[in-house]
Amino acid sequence: MALIGRTRHEAAVEQLRRSYAAIAPADTVRLAKKTSNLFRARAATSGPGLDVSGLDGVIGIDPAGRTADVQGMCTYEHLVEETLRHGLIPYVVPQLKTITLGGAVTGLGIESTSFRNGLPHESVLEMDIFTGSGEVVTATEDNEHADLFRTFPNSYGSLGYATRLRIRLEPVPAYAALRHVRFHEADKLSAAIAEITESREWDGVRVDGLDGVAFGPGEYYLTLATWTDDGGFEVVPEEVAQRPSRRAGELAPQPPKTSDYTGQQIFYRSIQQRSTDLLTVHDYLWRWDTDWFWCSGAFGAQDPRVRRLWPRRWRRSDVYMKLLGLDRRFGIADRLDRRAGRPQRERVIQDVEVPVERLGEFLDWFDAAVGMRPVWLCPLRLLARGSDATTDVAGGSHPWTSYPLEPGQTYVNVGFWGTVHVGADAPQAPRNRAIEAKVHELDGHKSLYSDSFYDRETFDRLYDGANLAAVKQRYDPDDRFISLYDKAVTRR
Repeated sequence: MALIGRTRHEAAVEQLRRSYAAIAPADTVRLAKKTSNLFRARAATSGPGLDVSGLDGVIGIDPAGRTADVQGMCTYEHLVEETLRHGLIPYVVPQLKTITLGGAVTGLGIESTSFRNGLPHESVLEMDIFTGSGEVVTATEDNEHADLFRTFPNSYGSLGYATRLRIRLEPVPAYAALRHVRFHEADKLSAAIAEITESREWDGVRVDGLDGVAFGPGEYYLTLATWTDDGGFEVVPEEVAQRPSRRAGELAPQPPKTSDYTGQQIFYRSIQQRSTDLLTVHDYLWRWDTDWFWCSGAFGAQDPRVRRLWPRRWRRSDVYMKLLGLDRRFGIADRLDRRAGRPQRERVIQDVEVPVERLGEFLDWFDAAVGMRPVWLCPLRLLARGSDATTDVAGGSHPWTSYPLEPGQTYVNVGFWGTVHVGADAPQAPRNRAIEAKVHELDGHKSLYSDSFYDRETFDRLYDGANLAAVKQRYDPDDRFISLYDKAVTRR
């Protein structure tokens, strides 16, 4: 996908404005797009949506300055395709190819570099945001729209939509060398995460990417990724983007042998089967997408007989999402359960952040109360910022008001995605409600891309509802956009 340039971008923004003007004042304003990575149901609407079809590209890349100007609907798959041409990647590349940059910033994203690079919105330098008043404003952390800049993350379109984002990039070499380290005890797992987050190394080797999997009590793994030019674990120079070229006539070295998890092999199973691995950086970034972590098993895609017949181009998360949509539409799984006499299912699809010191407590509770295995582990820590940047409009200490994680605190994102047979109580979502209560008992936080069940008072306390309302009043005075509470909890 080629760079689109400023002229095409400006035309796409004008197209967005025209589509907004065509929506009646009383109608709900939503994006007109066919795909989504959200897992919460929404009320149906028959009105026209915002036309963002021209906002799905990379405007330009500055290799020397290590920045990119990117449209809000550009997927990370396309973004990475362009940045890797320059030996660069975004600070954080969420694990699924069709997540958009605008979606990750307004809805939160995370990946294995988050233990050192924070969350996607923290590497944003400026954003052009289409607001409820029909204007596009450029927001930065220190201009007249700083309140919108700081409140936008985790607002899920309730404050507007990013049309352009300027983001920082970091250099990468050709390969990611992996070490899969097993822990038998949760407290040692937590201690290792805390140590690596502080030192950025393990056993004397630098760690560039850090995530893990809890397969069950007593079987925890951390996957440590080290960027490398030749497949080894040596420390590569910091300025890997400025590598000397080969001399004339010099033979190119043979590339090292790398693993391929887009074919018959499945990445998450390899974690239990081998202690080291080597992937290209490209394949490392998308190692989870081929099988949607482990969720492709629900469609039979992990059965070797089915997998051989399943086209490689269809082994990707957006295909599974479409299949899931068909299941929801026709109730296929529910019908099969009723026919087999199985209890009704509750969908338990969540990502939560808990302080690293409470990780073991949460994992033990989750295994006993929910019993879903495996679960993903992804450490994160907010980027260190200056004192001015950590003061919000209300004078508080949280740099990002709508998702107020504590600066300096190491958290671990725990991701779990599946269903649990709970019986007739399934519509009341007992497991999801219990998870919400436990997470906040442990001073954690929950992402809002899936079902939420908070009462209004609790929601406003957890996500700074007063600030959300103040910023929304400034940029959407006529309430054209649905509020965050109504999006996340009442499913509007």
